[in-house]
Amino acid sequence: MTKLSVNVNKIATLRNTRELEIPNIAHLSRIALQAGADGLTVHPRPDERHIRSYDVDALARLLGEFPRAEFNIEGNPYHGLIEHCRRVRPTQATLVPDATDAFTSNSGWQLGKMSNDQCETLRYAVAELHEVGCRVSLFMDPLPDLMPLAKELGADRVELYTEPFATAFAAGEGESQTPHYAAAAVAAQELELGVNGGHDLNLHNLDAFLSAVHGVAEVSIGHALIADALEFGMAETVKRYLAICRSEK
Repeated sequence: MTKLSVNVNKIATLRNTRELEIPNIAHLSRIALQAGADGLTVHPRPDERHIRSYDVDALARLLGEFPRAEFNIEGNPYHGLIEHCRRVRPTQATLVPDATDAFTSNSGWQLGKMSNDQCETLRYAVAELHEVGCRVSLFMDPLPDLMPLAKELGADRVELYTEPFATAFAAGEGESQTPHYAAAAVAAQELELGVNGGHDLNLHNLDAFLSAVHGVAEVSIGHALIADALEFGMAETVKRYLAICRSEK
């Protein structure tokens, strides 16, 4: 069964337009968890454009009430991610190679192009997070040849960057991308790496993705899910995504 982690960044984006703590992230996150979400994801950035440090702490406290749910903190390990993880000890840390001024995550780790020093620095970050007790996932493009490198760095999982699939699917060409993802997933699983997926997955393309890419452990979905919640409500939206995640493929 594929688990659903609800990324709540966009709730924070809306809240940050005022100083009223409306909408309240912890309240809406509780609704998502009560509706059956398997966990929460946040991606705090140094400029705190959405998630702020106190949100990370508040959600960690909330998840203490839901012992089966997981907390996934994602971000660049060199931009404060490790400090957040040391403080609240999430279940999973997802390492993303985004620049401080990146609009959104737009690429996986280019492990084959990194210098030895860069690889060693990343390996050290993975080891630090393991010491904290985190499962570590690397945000990766769907390139099978890079999976052994992720394994060598000590990763437990990879999160496949799904925007190229989502873009192709919206253009009616999703089948042109799914073989790449399926092959990358197989390559990872053969190395005993778990496989996650995330970025621009939604109610329209999620079933096609999970049907083509077998054994996905978790999907992290934020932008589309929060947009759907404006129409259907948070609880109903989570249930709709869970129905797809839990359907037989």
